[in-house]
Amino acid sequence: MKILSIQSAVAHGHVGNSAAVFPLQRIGVEVLPVYTVNFSNHTGYGAWRGPLIPPTDVAEVLTGVEERGVFGQIDAVLSGYQGSEGIGDVIVDAVRRVKAANPDALYACDPVMGNARSGCFVAPAIPVLLRERVVPVADIITPNQFELGFLTDTEPLSLESTLDSVDAARAMGPRTVLVTSVERPEREEGTLEMLAVDDAGAWIVQTPQLPMKANGSGDVTAALFTAHYLRTRSAAEALARTVSSVFDLLALTLESGERELQLVEAQEYYAHPRMQFPVAQVR
Repeated sequence: MKILSIQSAVAHGHVGNSAAVFPLQRIGVEVLPVYTVNFSNHTGYGAWRGPLIPPTDVAEVLTGVEERGVFGQIDAVLSGYQGSEGIGDVIVDAVRRVKAANPDALYACDPVMGNARSGCFVAPAIPVLLRERVVPVADIITPNQFELGFLTDTEPLSLESTLDSVDAARAMGPRTVLVTSVERPEREEGTLEMLAVDDAGAWIVQTPQLPMKANGSGDVTAALFTAHYLRTRSAAEALARTVSSVFDLLALTLESGERELQLVEAQEYYAHPRMQFPVAQVR
């Protein structure tokens, strides 16, 4: 399996491709990372160094990969945070060219815009770009609950309203939706849920809610879910494996006391998920 991953990169820590690539490699995926920034660290520190890579340079790298005849071997294109409209256009064009070379290839988009606590933290043009030009060409999207509402102009709160919002998102184009953080009022206190929906149905899984914020965990989640879905074509199976691995990664990070994800230390949890959380079909 080969995944073309177009995301940011940092030298210190784990976000973007610096979070996604190693877990994918650890489960046997050949990753072609293409970088959109090359920063010293993620921006959550408030200070960083390094360049934004111009969209024209990103496009050049992609063209070089295409010229090697590799696009026909790509099973999926994966993208995360899109810092500018220009990068978004480059990604959409790359998806078009990959699918022309391999019609069975999928595009998995993590529509990064913000979260319920911080609000929308991207430039005003990005949600419009995602809603109108990017999400409609995606096969898989992995929003959090806030981003799902933002994309569909809805207010997902209960399980039923979240499912309705997912239906609205699927009507935009993507057939598979992973909602990475469902915080419905009726859930058990101290828990967090993920919801996955595809043509076969809808499934939810509940885990303890860990008292932490971990930059890059969404990038790991999107990457693992994409790979597991490619292999199994089962949203339920991909959800179970992804949640197991990510929870153990976060628990290990919390136990370490470190700010950055303990990505390498948790590698056995990607290769051999413990499957400790039951998945319930809700539709």
